Amino acid sequence: MKTTLDPKSLRSAVAALKKANAETLRLYPGESAARQPVHTVYGGAHLYKADSGRKLGQLALKALHQFAPEPAGFAEVLGIPSSISRQVYDRVVEKLTREPVEDFRIDFEDGYGNRPDEEEDRHAVLAAEEVVKGLRESILTPFVGIRIKPFSNELQGRSTRTLDLFVSAIVKLLKGLPPNFVVTIPKLGNPEQVRALAKILELLEKKLRLPKGSLKVELMIETPQSIFTPTGEAALLGLVQAGQGRVVGAHFGTYDYTASCSITAAHQHMMHPSCDFAKHMMQVNLAGTGVFLSDGATNVMPVGPHRPAPGGSLTSEEIHENVVAVHKAWKLHFDHIRHSLSTGYYQGWDLHPAQLPTRYAAVYSFFLEGLQPASARLKNFIEKAAQATLVGDVFDDAATGQGLLNYFIRGLNCGAITEEEAKAPGLTREELQGRSFLKILEGRKKLGAK
Repeated sequence: MKTTLDPKSLRSAVAALKKANAETLRLYPGESAARQPVHTVYGGAHLYKADSGRKLGQLALKALHQFAPEPAGFAEVLGIPSSISRQVYDRVVEKLTREPVEDFRIDFEDGYGNRPDEEEDRHAVLAAEEVVKGLRESILTPFVGIRIKPFSNELQGRSTRTLDLFVSAIVKLLKGLPPNFVVTIPKLGNPEQVRALAKILELLEKKLRLPKGSLKVELMIETPQSIFTPTGEAALLGLVQAGQGRVVGAHFGTYDYTASCSITAAHQHMMHPSCDFAKHMMQVNLAGTGVFLSDGATNVMPVGPHRPAPGGSLTSEEIHENVVAVHKAWKLHFDHIRHSLSTGYYQGWDLHPAQLPTRYAAVYSFFLEGLQPASARLKNFIEKAAQATLVGDVFDDAATGQGLLNYFIRGLNCGAITEEEAKAPGLTREELQGRSFLKILEGRKKLGAK
């Protein structure tokens, strides 16, 4: 059939379209297939040791065994269905024994404070040496990084010096960087702060002979200025672009953000409507960019009000009050995490070792409760999509398929589900390791064509 329009007349329109589509793909390459930790634990740089993660796990296990020695009791406190209480409990214990902390942020900001320059210089180098020691002894957390001070006019110089000393000390000892290393910049007020950090990291890479772009950045979103620009435009994508390809994460700061919005301390918490608004803005702005999002932290610690005097013991009433206080804090932490998960935030911050049991209990119960329907859905999706051609509906549905696949990858990575459970939709180990829905379909079609 003859069409009215010929290719020559369409050339300019198609050229502009191709250019626009290419720019969209550059800005929104899709969700990252890399592993995302389920949490970040942070602690002052002056206290950091190579075995900090392992010690936190020991303290977490002690708290679990002291305040919830049985699966049924732990599940009752948190509201976990009895049908999966034993699975969750056993997997939490295994995780706290094997890999209690997934991501550790060595903090030179709020958890460290302002100290004399000589002292911070020393701690920067000592912390770097502990990271190297942990890596060499195979006890380093899978993800690690430092949080520097803000890039305000008053603190930028100190922040840059700490960053320089820390990274230089690591590279001198390792001749490179540890895996999954990031630099976290807090209290962002404008894109130029991110741009300046990117330039400084580029200079460090050149001086230290590191591969270009190897120093990654994590943004702390904890001011209204990091949500909206002065002209009322969404600010987040501009902050990411200012990082010149280095930004891999955006973490919400619950308490700084709510304080910036004049919310009183009594009402500053992770489920405040202002927090949900800010976090949804983060999702809408950064969806499809490949930047990982993280929620904030619960600041009510699971610690009892009573401690025995040296050589003394607690009364039965004091022991009971301790149990009640810890259980109440556990339930709050658990509910906060489940709220995060239900709203699409798969990572958050933990502040205390006794929060680790509830971190993993919340994550594991979330994945286990949805395992059977997700398995059936992904199995049907793969079977139907594999019958289509790569020219038709496959590309339209690829994001959905990848999202379902990511559910299993996330659960498998953190220990929520086993490899056998992840294979339930008909996946092979190689397909899970490949982490790509489109590659799975391509592989299935090649097999079907033979």
